[in-house]
Amino acid sequence: MARMKVLLLQDVPELGEAGEVYRVAGGYARNYLMPRGYATLATAGALKQADVIKQVGIRRRAQERANAEAQATMIKGKKLLFTANAGENERLYGSITTADIAEKLSAEVGFDVDRRRILLDAPLRDLGLYALELRMMQDVHGQFTVAVVREGETWNHAEERQAKKAAIALAKEAQAARESQAPAPAADEAE
Repeated sequence: MARMKVLLLQDVPELGEAGEVYRVAGGYARNYLMPRGYATLATAGALKQADVIKQVGIRRRAQERANAEAQATMIKGKKLLFTANAGENERLYGSITTADIAEKLSAEVGFDVDRRRILLDAPLRDLGLYALELRMMQDVHGQFTVAVVREGETWNHAEERQAKKAAIALAKEAQAARESQAPAPAADEAE
């Protein structure tokens, strides 16, 4: 397997930043990096431009970070209300997906939100309040809250439901603590 030295022209996730020289597999360089304009062969002429490329990359990353932080500020504290049909056990008949959340959040903040950047393990399938994050960049996140309620209910209903759930969970914890502290009944020794 022949390896090639390439100079990155743009940041490449999982590889490196613009202006850096890397040794990569020949097929990766010829079939992916070079056709997409991510890299060029690390010739003497290209290496002379490495510092300029690196400075351009630094400025571009700073601009992207500033934009991401501004967007995260716009998203911070947003409250999205979803109405859905649910059974008596507070389980939804459908689910609220990241695509649904991204669509509503985009309408709320005025810019496109990529659904893949919403940190959600599984679609929302229960009524309640959910604190979610939108990953703008590696270490820039915007937090927002989603409430899922029955049709005709409001944000207050979601907060009341959440408070009831918390009170029930607290009561169960207290009961479990009392049961663990109670002395065990003595076994009959008369057998």
